[in-house]
Amino acid sequence: MQKAEYNKDELLKLYDLELDKLIEISEKITKENFNNEVEACAIISAKTGSCAENCKYCSQSKHNEAKIECHPLMEVSEVKNAAVKAKENGANRFCIVTSGRKTEEKDFPKILEMIKAVASIDGMHCCASLGLLTREQFKEIKKAGVERFNHNINTCENYYGEICTTHNYQDRVNTVKMLQEEGIEACTGVILGMGETRENRVEMALALAELNPKTVPINILNPIKGTKLENYGDKIDEEEVLRTICIFRIAMPKAILRYAGGRSTRFSKEYQKLGLKAGINGMLIGNYLTTDGEEIKEDKKMLSELNMCLK
Repeated sequence: MQKAEYNKDELLKLYDLELDKLIEISEKITKENFNNEVEACAIISAKTGSCAENCKYCSQSKHNEAKIECHPLMEVSEVKNAAVKAKENGANRFCIVTSGRKTEEKDFPKILEMIKAVASIDGMHCCASLGLLTREQFKEIKKAGVERFNHNINTCENYYGEICTTHNYQDRVNTVKMLQEEGIEACTGVILGMGETRENRVEMALALAELNPKTVPINILNPIKGTKLENYGDKIDEEEVLRTICIFRIAMPKAILRYAGGRSTRFSKEYQKLGLKAGINGMLIGNYLTTDGEEIKEDKKMLSELNMCLK
């Protein structure tokens, strides 16, 4: 574990700096630890919808009424073909994602085959996001080829009960610690704009710094119609997202900060560029789980304009 160099009060004070000054601080930290390459990851929703958890933001929850196309577990060949396509588009990581609190026993053998298929692609690193796994399941997916596992904290402990009650914050933290103990890299991030306060965002940054994940996906809430948060489009603005990126970089100098869901719908190109300057050095490319992403050619163009490139 690493300890953040700043405490809660210090990070809150940094939030209030003039924006240019705050970006200058976070940019300096980024340049000290990283080059101009941006890690590119693509994802696939290998199983979509019908989730029994009541996360208010999620279009896949049975407790919400979002109109999405649900489907059972995909075929292994479909997942492998999607991974090959992602590599052609510039991704060197591909994440297999399934809906639900945990992976059903009947699906697990097929998921292991998916992992092996993706890991067999030359130059492709296999990641997964499969919910609350057991220690034995983590051992098995690592053996099959998973290098990194996504399991977000989503928000801070003090606000978690406002977002989900069918599982708790500690369930997520325990899962992250377990996968790290089994030698799998943690991909653990948040969703901004769910009604949390600035103080809550600092608490997220400090909690993540303590967990010390390899990469931190930063999602911006996409208020999907039919979810409990469908009217939350005004809970955070672009400047506050940018300031939060800076604070995360200051709190976690060596983590890969990754643009994730909501980037293309909630964050203009101007601010996306500022975020990359401030400390973003990873991106989800292509589509997300149930929503469309940015065209890959547009992402490459944006990076080129900043003298950056996909890793």
